[in-house]
Amino acid sequence: MKRLLSVLLALASSLAAELPLEPGAKLELVSADFGLADGPSWMDFALVVPDVKGQTVFRYQPKQDKVIPWRKNAGRISASHVNHGRLYLSDNANARIVRVEGDKMVTLHQEDQEAKPPRRPNDLTVDRHGGVYYTLTGPGEVIYIGPKGAARTVTKEAESANGLALSPDGRTLYVASYVPKKILAWDVADDGGVSNKREFAAMDDGEAKGADGMTVDRAGNVYCAGATDVWVWNPSGTLLGKIACPQRPINCTFGDNDLRTLYITGFGGLSRIRMRIGGVPPHPPAAEKDQPAREGRPSTAIPKGIAPELDVVYARFGDRRMLADIFRPTDRNGLLPAIVVVHGGGWLKGDRTKFRALAIALAKRGYVTMAIDYRLGGEAQFPAAARDCHEAVRFLRGKAAEYGIEPGRIGAVGGSAGGHLVGLLATTWDVTELHGRDAGDHSSRVQAAIVMAGPMQMLTGSVAERSRTPGSKSNSNRWIGKTVDEAPELYRLADAHEHISKSDPPLLFMCGEHDNPERNAPSRKKLEEYGIATGLKVYKGGKHGCWNRLPWFDDMVAGMDAWFREQM
Repeated sequence: MKRLLSVLLALASSLAAELPLEPGAKLELVSADFGLADGPSWMDFALVVPDVKGQTVFRYQPKQDKVIPWRKNAGRISASHVNHGRLYLSDNANARIVRVEGDKMVTLHQEDQEAKPPRRPNDLTVDRHGGVYYTLTGPGEVIYIGPKGAARTVTKEAESANGLALSPDGRTLYVASYVPKKILAWDVADDGGVSNKREFAAMDDGEAKGADGMTVDRAGNVYCAGATDVWVWNPSGTLLGKIACPQRPINCTFGDNDLRTLYITGFGGLSRIRMRIGGVPPHPPAAEKDQPAREGRPSTAIPKGIAPELDVVYARFGDRRMLADIFRPTDRNGLLPAIVVVHGGGWLKGDRTKFRALAIALAKRGYVTMAIDYRLGGEAQFPAAARDCHEAVRFLRGKAAEYGIEPGRIGAVGGSAGGHLVGLLATTWDVTELHGRDAGDHSSRVQAAIVMAGPMQMLTGSVAERSRTPGSKSNSNRWIGKTVDEAPELYRLADAHEHISKSDPPLLFMCGEHDNPERNAPSRKKLEEYGIATGLKVYKGGKHGCWNRLPWFDDMVAGMDAWFREQM
């Protein structure tokens, strides 16, 4: 088994050094019906695409495969960006940065339209605090508008500043220097200031100019539109490859419901190509007034009494930084219990923001909560995600004093594939193959866990059946890289049921009435035989994912609280 794991890890390492295209992916033209398509962004199940020459902002809806006018007579909008549930635009013609609020475009900052050279915003991005960075190409400046609206120049050393992007953890600002065709990088301070300017990469294709719009993926790889291609570098600045475009690209971003489609805008219109690694998800709205009107969805607003710490790096694997959002109640005394929250998505999609409402709701009940990202199957196959979960628990235990945590009271909860990972986490505290790096002084054993509609069995049961079914497009086959018959030892390693032992922590199961409540009956029986506290809570009328839907959300949070209080 160790030899096979070494082979798989070597394969994953070699893949990480290549252009992260989905196998067989080809660039596809979506629409050429633009005057000049510029800086796109993904919002509310659609792609926002400004047409600079057409002075219209379009929306592309993949499910309907339609490009429709959304903001006519919008002016010369050169870029868009979505974060915290809001759409921001760079209004190049009117020399201002705006935020869309309903049918209005509210000015956040106005530049001098008569200045020489012209001070017209080009590209923009928005940080975790709600602050906006934008470029002024002529003056070679980057401006930062703080969350409270105050604007200041953070650097004048960005020659012909064009596209820009933030690293996934928000700690590095990348700026494309258009004429010298270089990518510059700065360290980012908590107040939005930048320092330590350095050259990150350069385009050496012989063209005179062309470093344009930028984006990053969740692994930290940097994408920049050049004169003929979209260039892709890893976080160390090593070129991974280029995506050739039939006409000059201008900008790019990630979209679709899994954020794994790279959309490219330019002189040829709008194109797209599928990637193995998805884009960085925007932070959900942190204020109640910014919540989208979506019936049945719990709020992601961060209330008074809860201190958020976003984009926390909980582990590093070379250049790869694993991120989490931590929420701590500030109105509680003494050391508090903690809960690791693990999102679902079939091991292939999803991110920590999908479980933010749950993490906040549990924090309101007195827990320090940690909603984590983990490496998805397109980026790294099993056992990477399982090791990430162990890393998260060790991180919390190692930072117990800093976050005011009682290190002997750490639990975990996950839904769907995240439920499987939590079940595996709870039952493999003594399985070193899944612990990854040297654990040091900190154990990854949790004191209690909750599995919401996730499978415990992998070697047998429905997951194995689907793995064997031709044409089933089995998620486990893609995640593990082989079928259950091709790699039974790997499926056994991923099988939480197989790992159940008498020393495991209490394990509760939750699911909706219409979500196969008997899914993990064999595991409950096995736990009971060992005398381990377990149980099943079924929620009337609930379907898969009901833990993120009202009215089940509130009842399930109450059930989680009761279980953790009893068992921890």
